[in-house]
Amino acid sequence: MVFSKLDSIDQAKSKFKKGLEDFLIETEKINIIDGLDRILAEDIKSNIDIPEFNRSTKDGYAIRCSNIKQRKIIGQVNMGEKTDLEIKSNQAIYIPTGGMVPKGSDGIIMIEDVHKKDNILLLNKKIFLGENINFKGDEMKKGELLFSKGRKLTPSDIGTFASIGMSKIEVYKKLEFSIISTGDEIVDIDSNVGNGKIRDVNKYSLSTEIKRIGGKVSSSEIVKDDFELIRKATKRALEISDIVLISGGSSVGKKDYTLKVIESFDNSEVFVHGVSIKPGKPTIISKVGEKIVIGLPGHPTSSLIVFKAFIENFLNEKLNVDYGIRKIKAIIKENFENRTSRETYQLVSLEEDKEAFYATPIKGTSGMIYTLSKSHGYVIIKGEEEGLKKGEKRDVFFL
Repeated sequence: MVFSKLDSIDQAKSKFKKGLEDFLIETEKINIIDGLDRILAEDIKSNIDIPEFNRSTKDGYAIRCSNIKQRKIIGQVNMGEKTDLEIKSNQAIYIPTGGMVPKGSDGIIMIEDVHKKDNILLLNKKIFLGENINFKGDEMKKGELLFSKGRKLTPSDIGTFASIGMSKIEVYKKLEFSIISTGDEIVDIDSNVGNGKIRDVNKYSLSTEIKRIGGKVSSSEIVKDDFELIRKATKRALEISDIVLISGGSSVGKKDYTLKVIESFDNSEVFVHGVSIKPGKPTIISKVGEKIVIGLPGHPTSSLIVFKAFIENFLNEKLNVDYGIRKIKAIIKENFENRTSRETYQLVSLEEDKEAFYATPIKGTSGMIYTLSKSHGYVIIKGEEEGLKKGEKRDVFFL
């Protein structure tokens, strides 16, 4: 048996997106302390001016800028307290870093730039208007957009919420995933291998990838190549998760039951079976009811590449996720021949010198997990391209 006509990557993504238009990701309110790496489900606008008052950025003296070199010290600003002091052109007021700038002051001269005797201050240099002052609203105006919906939150973002007194935020709920690893040869990590057995790699690599994109693994199990066993495992997974990943059994061999299992459910719909991608040709994209079911290749590299190309891509678009910089330009270090007409996701390792990044193609099959451990990212080679040429610049997408 062979695959029917393969979908291109773009065709498969389009079918995935169209078939799951109604796939709903719910939201929830959480405390900001639990917000790291969560995805914002709302636009956040500042409810205050930042800073809320004119603030000194240095320890020094608040003055009114003029050519007067000698000033009389009339008081001081206390940290964390409002000041009602007002300053004239021949006066100065001591102020600490972060202190409220007194009325009338338009510059702060640093301590090292003055000479003080009793209550008289001698200025050793001229300062410009606004020097060492962070004016009200300089960083953010009240009502200004702080963060857009879809932002993956960082520690500094959490700190920003705290600075404006926002203790709770609306985020997307973590999607629940189930992983089913199929194959008579697959055994768990603690089992002895030999006699044709292979430890389950996909459970662990996929679980890590799921957590990295903000999901949760609600169940995982190893199932032998048996239609009824795989169907029962799939039924269990559908009851507790939003997305079911079935690793292995998605090809067209005698013991490849994934497609048959999916189609055995009354409310199933298969959008894609077979994609023109290397690695990852035997990919199935489907839904059962409102749940997503993906048939992944059994080989570890293929499995992760398909996860990133389709599942992660779909969810990123659905949530409009902003991960920041996810690719760089790198110079290819050696020629690499493309021996297929399929779009190839070629793993590469990266190194850097003072001038540029360099990418070296990693040779190995999709079943060799060490190729992933040596990789920093991948280069996409289009089906019509002959390969990678030494010295050319290409986009490297981070794993």
